[in-house]
Amino acid sequence: MNTGAGEEIAEQDIDFASAMAAFEAKHFARAAQMLAPFAEQGNAEAQHRLAIIYQNGLGMARNPELAVKWMRAAAEQGYALAQHGLGFMYLEGECVQKDGSEAVRWFRRAADQGLVGSLTTLAMMYEQGNGVEQDLEEARRLYRQAGFEDAGA
Repeated sequence: MNTGAGEEIAEQDIDFASAMAAFEAKHFARAAQMLAPFAEQGNAEAQHRLAIIYQNGLGMARNPELAVKWMRAAAEQGYALAQHGLGFMYLEGECVQKDGSEAVRWFRRAADQGLVGSLTTLAMMYEQGNGVEQDLEEARRLYRQAGFEDAGA
């Protein structure tokens, strides 16, 4: 029996796929248990999914500290969805102290990767002067970049 690295990687891929399938099937407690080793190994998608589970108390009690830990870990690796998620945590003051400028920083990082939701949220923040100095021209620019031709401001 060959127990080379190729088989090990294939087995990990199957395990990760099973963990993601458990998440998608809303078996969150099982998904958390299966995703945790991948998150510990630095898998940004696993970290992001774990953060969502802990943030919302899916299949277990809410755990704001673990939600922030995993969301930040994935965001710092450049995972755009986690950067967006961390931005919302700061925008809403969920699991962290509300901080508009920190929200802008994370939304901008996700927007720089082309995440339309982050571009739109940034545009709204500039339009409203939320976390940034109100700048209607910047809001219009961001809305256009997000694909809204004649929206906002």
